[in-house]
Amino acid sequence: MAVRIRLQRHGSKNRPFFRIVIAHSKNKRNGKFIETIGYFNPIVEPIKLEIKEDRAIEWLRKGALPSERVKNLFQKKQIFKKLDE
Repeated sequence: MAVRIRLQRHGSKNRPFFRIVIAHSKNKRNGKFIETIGYFNPIVEPIKLEIKEDRAIEWLRKGALPSERVKNLFQKKQIFKKLDE
């Protein structure tokens, strides 16, 4: 089973916010998911980014692959450095 860490879009037109979720790669963007591990709101100033780091690291160790955007967000929060420790 291919598991991905990706963004799930919420909010109204032109006012998006995103949840960071663990989902099967075959599911739709806003479809079924396994777990929510954080959220990302690019609209507010400063940008809000909350990630449950322990859960993210656990899923990465289990083999979940982050999307490109989530990979960039993880780098901002330095999750990959914590993964190596």
